Amino acid sequence: MQTILLLIASNVFMTFAWYGNLKFKDLPLWKAILISWGIAFFVYCLMVPANRGGYLSGTFTAYQLKIIQEVVTLCVFVVFATFYLKEEIRWNYIVSFFFVLCAVFFAFKKFDAA
Repeated sequence: MQTILLLIASNVFMTFAWYGNLKFKDLPLWKAILISWGIAFFVYCLMVPANRGGYLSGTFTAYQLKIIQEVVTLCVFVVFATFYLKEEIRWNYIVSFFFVLCAVFFAFKKFDAA
């Protein structure tokens, strides 16, 4: 559970680092880059321990960590885009997210070796 919570926290920072500047159209690019890099520092402070802890404990494989991270990223981004950027979510985005969730199923499903 600690791995998942750290991934969520790091993705909140990551989303603001990458997309938070979109709301400030008059912000010069160089300032947006510097601010984003400053925020990204916290991404790594949370993401690295999340991945190391989840992997080195034997709880998750590297593939599973990546799949989890992508789902967390999408969930955080949906909230961010909807409430911060005020963008509407369309049906095709929902279908796309569904297929990513299908990837989670296959990443975690134990199949018998034939």
